[in-house]
Amino acid sequence: MGTFLSVKWDFDPVICNLPDFQLRPFLLLWIIGLIIMCYAIKNHCRKHSIEPSYFEPVSIYFILGLFIYLFKGRELRYYSIMWVIGLAAAYLIVKKLYKDRGIKDEVFDPLFLYCFLSILIGARLGHCIFYEPEYYLTSGKHFIEMLLPIQFQPQGGVKLIGYSGLASHGGTIGIIIGMILYCRKYKVKVLECIDMVCVATPLTAACIRIGNLMNSEIVGKATGTDWGFIFVQNGEDFARHPAQLYEAIAYLIIFIITLLIYRKHKEKIGSGFYFGFCIATIFTFRFFIEFCKEVQVDFEQGMALDMGQLLSIPFAIAGIWLMLHSRKK
Repeated sequence: MGTFLSVKWDFDPVICNLPDFQLRPFLLLWIIGLIIMCYAIKNHCRKHSIEPSYFEPVSIYFILGLFIYLFKGRELRYYSIMWVIGLAAAYLIVKKLYKDRGIKDEVFDPLFLYCFLSILIGARLGHCIFYEPEYYLTSGKHFIEMLLPIQFQPQGGVKLIGYSGLASHGGTIGIIIGMILYCRKYKVKVLECIDMVCVATPLTAACIRIGNLMNSEIVGKATGTDWGFIFVQNGEDFARHPAQLYEAIAYLIIFIITLLIYRKHKEKIGSGFYFGFCIATIFTFRFFIEFCKEVQVDFEQGMALDMGQLLSIPFAIAGIWLMLHSRKK
């Protein structure tokens, strides 16, 4: 801790280092086990003429996701844990909303798989395309690094490093596409599904920003005073705005407000209101909070609006339009 005006943020983002082992054989066995498990469940359901339960394959994919997120080399990080907490909390909340509307578990179970994969893919592609296209789109090896959590080493060979670049705007686009595909396959109304997911989304966003704070990344600009957070892990001795904490608190407040609205207006589910409210509030706040953030990538130097703000504008406008349109419904 610093003075009563400042906080020395010397938080080690790594929980622990894991035992060394051969990653490639381990990962290969993991994938083979996943395929066998899914095949066995599908075959069992077909044999007994029952609807397949997606609990087991979803659990396996969830564990695989943990592997991708948690293992950055041999490091177990708090950022990864916050991702998992955010996704798990959203899973439980949306499951309760599905139950309130009398939708069967067989229809709900695949939703997590669609959301998890679409967020991961969308967030990864969003970061690489929006923020670092000059690296990921200039060679075949870099393009592969965009898709897989690996890095080609200069001396040869491949290293599993995890996904170190994820963008919220890409994740938003990804999950919308994923839910549309899910709704088409399982005959669920698109706006009904997206509205329910958006009730829980701000809580997940808050958890992710807490993870960013623990990583001492996405920092704010220097305050110019003794007030603020001193990010010691970054080798700094001056105070900055804790922009990650600002966002986490804002998203938590948005989540609480959304729940309060839902308790009084459950009938709005399916109108697009909660979808609109979610993206309008989150990305409007995101637009303004960017003014106190440090520049994230070099090409943003000198720009009147940074990439995060430019991407937030259409989302905020779409959210406002959806809320207004929901009143007609």
